[in-house]
Amino acid sequence: MSGPAFTLDALAKLVSARCVGDPQTRITGLGSLADAVEDQISHLSSAAYRRFLPISKAGAVILNEHDLSGWSGNALVVDQPYVAFARISQLFATPSELPAGVDDSARVAPTATIHPTAAIGPGACVGEGADISAKVQVFANAVIGDGCKVGESTRLMPNSVLYAGVQIGDGCVIHAGAVIGADGFGFAPDEQGRLEPIAQLGGVRIGCDVSVGAGSTIDRGAIDDTVVEDGVKIDNQVQIGHNCRIGAHSVICGCVGIAGSVTIGRHCVIAGACGIGGAGPIRLADRVVLTAATNVLTSIAEPGTYSSGTLHAKTARWKRSALRFGGLDGLTRRLVALEKRVAGKDSGES
Repeated sequence: MSGPAFTLDALAKLVSARCVGDPQTRITGLGSLADAVEDQISHLSSAAYRRFLPISKAGAVILNEHDLSGWSGNALVVDQPYVAFARISQLFATPSELPAGVDDSARVAPTATIHPTAAIGPGACVGEGADISAKVQVFANAVIGDGCKVGESTRLMPNSVLYAGVQIGDGCVIHAGAVIGADGFGFAPDEQGRLEPIAQLGGVRIGCDVSVGAGSTIDRGAIDDTVVEDGVKIDNQVQIGHNCRIGAHSVICGCVGIAGSVTIGRHCVIAGACGIGGAGPIRLADRVVLTAATNVLTSIAEPGTYSSGTLHAKTARWKRSALRFGGLDGLTRRLVALEKRVAGKDSGES
């Protein structure tokens, strides 16, 4: 079965691009600069890939005006090639679709409300009082707990789990194995040091157009809800603790761990393997970017890019540097003492 095909002119109109070359060129797919063929479109969004431009066999390339001089073929010229590529890529996506209705092997509580256009797949479970909106797709073995609300056109992929009381907005994707609304990690040590669990009585509220990656977890709040605002994109294997608030259109990359009660502003980027948590609730301002493996122990009040940790090196050199790092406190004390002695001599002390 043949896939979708578009003329270059049609793609140009979709992304408001200037079309260079033959507007009737037929595009049937996407490809990287290095590997694309004549009926595929590619993009140049990073200088790191510019070396592939002269040798690319792509039928067309999405690029900016500056890079056009290095390409002799068909092109879509835009200010933001990566955004244009993202929009065009959606034309070639073929997501799985379930037929509307409830599969015979699914279990739906009698008090649940299922819109006629929603699809409940094989082995899925829908709890008491759950409300499933129009065009929702619930794939195999997904679980929707009691009292959950799932917004229009949201997709719950196989084996994803919504605990009781979770609310999800329109157009979201919850990927396989994600768990939303499990208990937050709250315990209080008693007089003997035994850990007394703190009841987690809040919920989780997720806005519209949110993506939650495979195997990620978002804990319910202890009292108030954990909140993920509109447009947030969460990668795989991310942990978000209880009572966090993630600001709209922020990006959280894989293997990030966020402790409870952290507030992340809007349009933030948290790169892979970052850890956020410390004494007292931590807040990140809007438009904060954390580079990979950054550990944040205090609040960040100003937008900008922040880093921590050390750069990689050969092991022997890294160990020597680590040992020297441990001696910095003593070295600093000696330097301060020396500066005081020098200052004393400069002031005329004998």
